[in-house]
Amino acid sequence: MNWKRLLLFLIVNFGALALGGLFTGSGVASDWYQNMNKAPWTPPGWVFGAAWTAIMICFAFFMTYAWEVSKDRSMLLTLFIVQWILNVGWNPVFFYFREVLIGLIVISALTILVYYLLFKFSKDLKWKTALIVPYAIWLAIATSLNAYIHLNN
Repeated sequence: MNWKRLLLFLIVNFGALALGGLFTGSGVASDWYQNMNKAPWTPPGWVFGAAWTAIMICFAFFMTYAWEVSKDRSMLLTLFIVQWILNVGWNPVFFYFREVLIGLIVISALTILVYYLLFKFSKDLKWKTALIVPYAIWLAIATSLNAYIHLNN
């Protein structure tokens, strides 16, 4: 394992979380969001922070391992950058601009990209592919939450 690469992915991943948090601002606590009809399966607020922390740690390990086995690192880096932009970009689209449908499009694209990474590297990474599974599951849930808000508000 390349520990420097892992550290770099951790820094970049947590940078995304920090930027996303800045772009979210008071969005979660805002009257706009609080008064929305949200899905019955919406988790309590603290779950989001805990989930994203665990997800970004696991994803940093996944990316480090994927880098080691990748036959096309420039494509892997491009996919990582697109993932990063979509991940960070969802927050201002949804909370700042309050564009629920565009947010749904962004998070759907992110979900598809993460599932693509999961399936693309499952053969080469074998059990290590499990490191991206929390991200994939969380995005499926988050996409359903965004879709529910879009359809019911």
